[in-house]
Amino acid sequence: MYGHGKGNDRMDISSKHPAKKRSLVFFLVPNFTMLPFAAAVETLRIANRMLGYPAYTWRLCSADGAKVQSSSGIELEVNSSLADERRYLSGENRPNMVIVCSGVYVEEFQNKSVNAWLRETYNRGIAVGSLCTGAHVLAQAGLLNGKRCAIHWENLPGFAEAFPQAEVYADLYEVDSNLYTCAGGTASLDMMLNLIGQDFGENLVNRVCEQQLTDRVRNPHDRQRLPLRARLGVQNAKVLSIIELMENNLSEPLSLVEIAEDAGLSRRQIERLFRQEMGRSPARYYLEIRLDRARHLLVQSSMPVVEVAVACGFVSASHFSKCYREVYNRSPQQERAERKLNMNSSRAGVAA
Repeated sequence: MYGHGKGNDRMDISSKHPAKKRSLVFFLVPNFTMLPFAAAVETLRIANRMLGYPAYTWRLCSADGAKVQSSSGIELEVNSSLADERRYLSGENRPNMVIVCSGVYVEEFQNKSVNAWLRETYNRGIAVGSLCTGAHVLAQAGLLNGKRCAIHWENLPGFAEAFPQAEVYADLYEVDSNLYTCAGGTASLDMMLNLIGQDFGENLVNRVCEQQLTDRVRNPHDRQRLPLRARLGVQNAKVLSIIELMENNLSEPLSLVEIAEDAGLSRRQIERLFRQEMGRSPARYYLEIRLDRARHLLVQSSMPVVEVAVACGFVSASHFSKCYREVYNRSPQQERAERKLNMNSSRAGVAA
């Protein structure tokens, strides 16, 4: 599957551009997310159409050369296997860029041959990137040690615990030393526009945006999630600043006295504001967001329950389990067991 922008799909604006070309390999991990993959490929296709020639070509790869099922159940045929790509590194089919596409359950994907291939690719001066949770695969290969990277906000807690050597941020995308990582979703569009801008300049980027009905090119450091004000439906600036303070101090929770000092309010004022705006006490709200982080760690990592408890500011596993059951009506162990059941059901669906 190569992207060439043929026939009536062309619109020639390339007379002022040299015939620059870039070839990419999209490596598909089982259960990869379709949206970021499609957004990336379509952005390149539209760029080809605007240029009037196949500046960007791509092929799809899987570990064994077999088709790969996305998290939506859609299966894609691929053009090459890992063995093929390792041979191509020394020949005319050598790519300019390799991008790992993954999604749910990425932490279960462990392939030493893929890790070795990614390291060899990067060491040969070829750009390596990832979409959605693909940073997890790059980190497994040891490519993100001391590097800035981005991953989907939902997977960030587990990733940060599993790979403390990586500098992970809740950004749309990051580019560091020929390593391209993005958070997934429509952020892959922004990362591809950045690539197109490097190759052909702002004019082509604007033309692609017009075709995609995209009103602007987002900054790589724009928020992944809605601002707290929109996400929570809260307008009170003091409450929002306190919640942000809480979210930044989950592993070592602050006392209400410390929070009050930072906010310049009394404990009673904070209690009243939270009852009014959030419908619960500040202590209860703080507990809930710590447990939400714990839930992400339980379903995204293999960390022992006691380590999850410590990472979320609980003094003991028993206290953590008690609080978890109170909020989610199941124990941390049951949460993890349910996740494994869902994974097995997904795999059964693939086999069927």
